This record gives sequence, structure tokens and C-alpha cells, in this order.
Amino acid sequence: MISAACSGVSGIAPIIPVPRIHEPSGLRYTRLAQVRDFDPTPHLSTGTLATADRSAQFALISARQAAQQSNLTQHHAPHRTAIILGCSIGGLDSQERDVSKLFTHNARFHPLCVVQTMANGGASHVSIDLGITGPVFTLSTACASGTHAIGLAFQMLRSGMADAAIAGGHEAPLTFGFLRAWDSMRVVSPTQCRPFSADRDGMTLGEGAAILTLETLASAQARNAPIFAEIIGFGMSADAKHITNPSIDGATAAMRAAIADALPNSSETDPLSAANSPEFAALLDQVGYINAHGTATQANDSTEAAAIHNLLGPRAPHVPVSSTKSLHGHAIGATGAIETLATILALHHKKLPATYGTTTIDPTLNLDVITGEPRDAAPDIALTNSFAFGGINAVLALRRWQA
Repeated sequence: MISAACSGVSGIAPIIPVPRIHEPSGLRYTRLAQVRDFDPTPHLSTGTLATADRSAQFALISARQAAQQSNLTQHHAPHRTAIILGCSIGGLDSQERDVSKLFTHNARFHPLCVVQTMANGGASHVSIDLGITGPVFTLSTACASGTHAIGLAFQMLRSGMADAAIAGGHEAPLTFGFLRAWDSMRVVSPTQCRPFSADRDGMTLGEGAAILTLETLASAQARNAPIFAEIIGFGMSADAKHITNPSIDGATAAMRAAIADALPNSSETDPLSAANSPEFAALLDQVGYINAHGTATQANDSTEAAAIHNLLGPRAPHVPVSSTKSLHGHAIGATGAIETLATILALHHKKLPATYGTTTIDPTLNLDVITGEPRDAAPDIALTNSFAFGGINAVLALRRWQA
């Protein structure tokens, strides 16, 4: 899905009814970003299939692919490797299956329902599959879960708490009840997600996983590992204002914190004071792309645009911005990890993804939103934003790797 997204191929399509969704009757929207034709049976044992919900299956297969590509587990001790994953919903598919039977037939729950539904199921399955015995845990911070997971893994490596990490996000929330709940919020587009568009009318829901392997630069270079990008900073903030309405100040603070975190001796520096330093300004000038949270709701896109202007000042209208949610949908706890991977590949291939479906950019936002085809560019530094319900914000600063 990510390679398709970076090529401008959208994964959003009319809903395919499956047993877990039923017929999409009664919904105001008819399109989703579903993982289609997913068959875990060639990849997972019968025992694992019995205990792993679809969400955990996404995590397990993705993590296995990442570990194999990087050969990470062959070079790092299991007890010095961490697994940190973001998952907001957990095993909702299994939960709805059994709750439905309970309330319609007073049926007994499946004996493995507890382990199928627990949000940390994905991380635990990855640990068992790869034999990793170091720190293993799951974060649940709504739409920022995957970004938080990667950021905390980065901090653990930088502090010396671990030598390597497997980090990202996974989510499979597209059940009938979940779709009806989001329909009631009136934030899902009845047509299709069009971030930053003048006629935007809401998000499109999705599912999936993105898992990365992380290690220190010295370690990667010593074993001649393939390096796709460098994480240089991680910023977090809380709006402390409203459970659903985003805050310009909160979003700005998280982006500034990510840049400040990339400065030398960042652990000793207050991001607020660092933002006034010449070193901060020099680093900020290198930011040449922002992968926006970009949900295509009126409130988010306007708030995020204002925060970008707060951060970049006069440069804001000239720094390329796009939202890949227009291609892979909003995968809730996985979406920040999916967007981080899209940003890494954009830097690696020097091709910035476009905002699919957006033709007329909202002129009030005054941003350089990439539309149409992916744009050839080689920015030194990119930001990827995740701004979640609950007023929780997470931002990663990434540097293009130049061998």
C-alpha cells in the first residue's frame, strides 16, 4: 500500500462487504481504505491464527517483513532489542463477534476472546515470533499511537536503554459497529477524503500496519545495513483544551519540540527557549517537506495550516505539504506509522507524495499543497505530524540519508 501511495495510487475504494462489516447499509459514506484480499494463512501457524485478531496479524506479518529486510535480529541481542507498537482499538473484530452473540443469543464467549481483543496482542505476538525479550509494550494515544511508538523507540535507543527496536503501528478497526460509530460523529466524508481542498468534507477510514526497524547510526554503519532515513527529533504536546477540537498552539508546540529535539544537547534544552536560538532557526530552514496529519475535516486542516504558519513564518507558503491519508485513509492507531513510512520513502526516493483527490486548494490556508502527481524534490529534513483526539500531538523530524 505504501509503495502505491508514494506512486499516487489510492487504496480508497467502495466498501467491500465482508462478514465483519456486513452490508454497509445506513451509512452516510460508501468508501473505505480496506486491506483487500488479505490472507494470513500462508504466513501464520494455526495456533497463531487462533489467538491473533486481524489487527495483531497485520502487526506480526509487517514486523516479520521489517526484521527480515533489515536482518536486525541477527545482529542485536534479544534482551537489548525493544518492541514498541501503537494500537488504539485493539482486537475489535473479535470483540464485536462475541459481544454480538452475547446480546442476541446469550452465547458463551470464544475461550480465546480475551487474548484476541487485548491491544498489546500485536506486540506480544511479534515478541514471540522473533524471540525478542527486551522491553515490549503497546501505546494507545488514538491517531498519534504509531508516531508515539516510533518516537519513544528513538528515545530509548538514544538514551542507551536499547540497542535496537521494532516500532510502528497496527489497526484493523473496520467492523460494522466501528463504522456506525464514526458515522454518528459526522466527520467521515460521504464522498472521499480530500485534505486541504476547498470542498473538503471529512476523512475516509482505513486499516493496516507499518513497522520499522531502528538502530543507532553507528550500529547500522558498522554492519553496513541499508539506511533509508535518520530520525533526528521527536516532539510531543497536549492541547489541554478540548477532547475533539484541535488546537493551533498544541500542534505548533509539538512541531517546535521535534525541531528542538534535533539540536545538540537537546535533553538539556527547553524547547520554548530553544526556538529562539540561531541553531533552531538554521535547522528549521532545512525543513523542506511536511507530511501533514491532514484529515480533510474543516477544523483539522485549518488548524494545522495555521500551526505550520506559526512554525515556519514567511516560509510557510513555500514548503511542500501533503497528506497521504488521501491515499491510505485514516487508519487510527496505525496511521502515524504509515505516514512516517511514507515520509521515509519520500526522502529516500526524492519524490514527495501528492494529496490525492484535491484539485482546488483552500486559498485561506496559504500552503504549497502537492496535488496531481508526486513531486520530485530532495528536502534535507521532513516533519510528519500526528494530531489525535484527546488533544494529543506527536511529531517526528526525519533527515534524508546521504551515504
